[in-house]
Amino acid sequence: MSIGATARAFASGHVSRQTTAVTAAVLLCVMTLAVAFLNKARCAGAPFRADGRSVAFDYVKDARVCYSDIQFLWLGRDIDQHIFPYIHGGITADGSLTGGAVEYPVLSGLLMWLGALGADNDAMFLLHSALLLTPFALLTAWLLARLAGRAALLWAVSPPLVLYAFHNWELPVVCTTVVAMAVMTLSRRALRSRAVLAATLLGLGFCFKIYPAIFVIPLMLYVLTGGDRRDAGARPDIRGALWTGGAAVATVLAVNLPFAIAGFDGWRASIEFQQQRQADITTNSIWFWGLRPLFGTDRVGTAAFADTVAIASPALILASFALALWVGHRRYTEMGVYPWIGVSGAMLCGFLVFHKVHSPQYTLWLIPFLVVLAVPWPVVWSYLVADIAIGVGVFRYFYAMGTGHSVELMEAVVRFGVWGRATLLVFLFALFLKVPERIPREPAAAPDTREKPPGTVTGPANRFH
Repeated sequence: MSIGATARAFASGHVSRQTTAVTAAVLLCVMTLAVAFLNKARCAGAPFRADGRSVAFDYVKDARVCYSDIQFLWLGRDIDQHIFPYIHGGITADGSLTGGAVEYPVLSGLLMWLGALGADNDAMFLLHSALLLTPFALLTAWLLARLAGRAALLWAVSPPLVLYAFHNWELPVVCTTVVAMAVMTLSRRALRSRAVLAATLLGLGFCFKIYPAIFVIPLMLYVLTGGDRRDAGARPDIRGALWTGGAAVATVLAVNLPFAIAGFDGWRASIEFQQQRQADITTNSIWFWGLRPLFGTDRVGTAAFADTVAIASPALILASFALALWVGHRRYTEMGVYPWIGVSGAMLCGFLVFHKVHSPQYTLWLIPFLVVLAVPWPVVWSYLVADIAIGVGVFRYFYAMGTGHSVELMEAVVRFGVWGRATLLVFLFALFLKVPERIPREPAAAPDTREKPPGTVTGPANRFH
């Protein structure tokens, strides 16, 4: 078989396998999302109170593990009043949000408002929100299958998607990150063009849930070092890197400025709310379960604990970012390509370990990196086990506390989940910086060994003919 025929056969087989993987990922994701919605809908439905709250919600949300922030936030943020977010809002001295202000960045707040249109109870709000979020999950499944083939099934049928797809508004921000990866990997545009578009997407991600902003720095370094070009003599593309960073900043400003101008107090309230949030029993962080017992339970101990976390948490997060970027540079000097996806994943791990809040649904942020990067599957399964311990155990723990039942077993499950996730995130931090991508590469064509006529030009010059 000729070299050309071999290449065509490979391409045909690759396309066939990719089509199968894409189809399976999308269809299975549809089924998983249906299960995810039915799981949360167990907490919603008639009878309703006068304010539109499902009577069952307060009684079964922890016992049945069907709680969702979506249903919970139907009340308390003026969502039920269909107030446009941020414009008339604010925050009180005790940290309560008022007048349509919500604790999330503006695009998430806008989604919340859209989901409430036409709804007069929390069950309708949950349904409308699920319909809004579903396309983001399906697009993520489709792109991950194109990027990593069958590994995308980790997203499409994973327990975290069942537990958290409609727990909060995470699916759009995850989608922006995956689309940015796809733009950088699948597009054939020039590097600068791809990077500017990807940075714009990451800027939009920031306007949903903040964290994609940290991926802009590795992306800038990838552009600065020439992308996949392994030309040791090439000059750094400083202008391209600046354009990349500027695109992300311009996107964030363009999205946020209208809200900040129309209602600065309401826009600022979302930032203040997060700044005031404490590492308490609801945050599932190493700070509460590890550091908090070292302080007293009185007011002095509580204040000292809060002050310590306020300093240590951001300091350690920044230190983890710096370490990831440094190791990424070492990888670049060894391999000739800056591993921006691996560095981004490592930075996310550092953020998740050391941030004062580690909500269960944050696992959805991590899944795309477990798909795209060749992490050993036993590590992935171990992380999912620890995550289920949190995603299920924490609500059963709250149920036991609220009903006066023994909490020892559920507290042990929660501790296992907290420390299991933290330990594995440290391990993943190192792995993300080391393992290759799962993105399939076509094999290079075999060299042409046929005898050349005298005077035939060979080597690099031939690439221009």
